[in-house]
Amino acid sequence: MSRKERYRLRNASTGREILLEAEPDRVYLDRENEQPLEVLGKELPLAPSDSRLPFAVENLRFCPWCDQLAQRDLNDCPTCGRRMDPL
Repeated sequence: MSRKERYRLRNASTGREILLEAEPDRVYLDRENEQPLEVLGKELPLAPSDSRLPFAVENLRFCPWCDQLAQRDLNDCPTCGRRMDPL
């Protein structure tokens, strides 16, 4: 289970973006040109979560029991707790 929050960071000069498990109040530098990265926002799902996939249409599926959306990499539905069918 992921303990740290995942953030989307961007290099303002090049526009390059990365996803990183970051700590608050720490400065992160781009490895290519050593410029500071700016925080654009937190990635969903927020920690702690069993899934490492961000919430996006291509990463979600419907639970056959409760018809709620769940990430594709989970075996158990986070809403009803029942086992979902394998993909």
